[in-house]
Amino acid sequence: MGLLEFIKDYFLGFWDYETPKVMVVKNQKLGVIYRGVQFLVITYFIWYVFISQKAYQDSETRPESSVYTKMKGTALQGDHILDMVEYVRPSEGGDVISTILRREVTHNQRQGTCAEHFTVPRANCSKDADCISGEVNFDGNGQRTGRCVPYYNQTFKTCEIQTWCPIEDYAAIWEPALAEAINFTVYIKNAIHFPKFKVLRGNIKPNKRNGQKYLNKCHYNEKKHPYCPIFRLGYIAEQAREKFSELCRTGGVIGVFINWKCDLDLDPSECTPTYSFRRLDLRKNLPSSGYNFRFAKYYSKDGEEFRTLIKAFGIRLDVIVHGHAGRFSIIPTIINTVTAMTSVGICSIICDWIMLTFIDKNDIYSDRKFDDDSKVPSPSQLLTVPTEFTISYGSNHSDLSEGVAL
Repeated sequence: MGLLEFIKDYFLGFWDYETPKVMVVKNQKLGVIYRGVQFLVITYFIWYVFISQKAYQDSETRPESSVYTKMKGTALQGDHILDMVEYVRPSEGGDVISTILRREVTHNQRQGTCAEHFTVPRANCSKDADCISGEVNFDGNGQRTGRCVPYYNQTFKTCEIQTWCPIEDYAAIWEPALAEAINFTVYIKNAIHFPKFKVLRGNIKPNKRNGQKYLNKCHYNEKKHPYCPIFRLGYIAEQAREKFSELCRTGGVIGVFINWKCDLDLDPSECTPTYSFRRLDLRKNLPSSGYNFRFAKYYSKDGEEFRTLIKAFGIRLDVIVHGHAGRFSIIPTIINTVTAMTSVGICSIICDWIMLTFIDKNDIYSDRKFDDDSKVPSPSQLLTVPTEFTISYGSNHSDLSEGVAL
């Protein structure tokens, strides 16, 4: 029976209507808390939501972008002059471009048989039986022939392999780094399109008269030359907090970040990019740290094919474009304004909880705050009461400034 009564009361209570009751509490501490929370909420929405985050704008964060890069500079290596054709990969440019700072060169390689390098696992031998014919060690340089031969001009022996001989680990020559590369320049041309707002911007200021002459003489400077996207490699390494000499030794990958943050409520000419640089690969002394790649130059001599193998260490630049544009729109303005007005109601909830939990020790406030009309005498019952009373219609405010110990 108790369970049925509980279910019945819950079902009937579900259809009850609740309306807030305004109660004035003359308590300075509670009033300070209430106004303080109100101030924090209003300040958050005005300063952070509307001013800082521009919540009154419609925004676009996935623009269309194109990048074109080109590197210039010459360097002297011995008696040879190296230009961009020699040290730039790929030559056509794009959002990834690399420059060679140091090379390890193996000359006059040709197809044949020669001794495997002694650091390769199971390459050292004393007789032919130690070498398995046809075996390929993926840490090695070629396919084994099954013979055990002297290691070039040394006294010990290693397994013979069929490959490009002589092998790189034995015959590579380390060339000095290109010290002049610190003054090489890279030209980064970027165009960005915000299709939602039909706005197209570029990082080069249009100048029909002296545009090309200006670009031939300028280098990027955030204050003096913001529309000159030509950067020295030394400047890029400095901004990425890297030593150029260390990059020459091991190579490295540096990210060039182009950030477009455009307020389209202003003139479109105010939409200009900012640049930042950061090392992307691991700096620790790991086998995978740094940046290097191999390529070969092939030629024929006396009808036989030869090649020069080059292991190049350098800087790879990855150009990464981020874009964000915003313009005033009535819909996000209304949504965020209503959210702000609604959030102010949190102040009353917090203060009610403080009042009923920490201040209302004798249930004085709760008795005044919560009324149940089911306990109010009916009109027929009021007529039987001999005492006089007055019913006034007006404000439903309750003032607890008198008779309540706070």
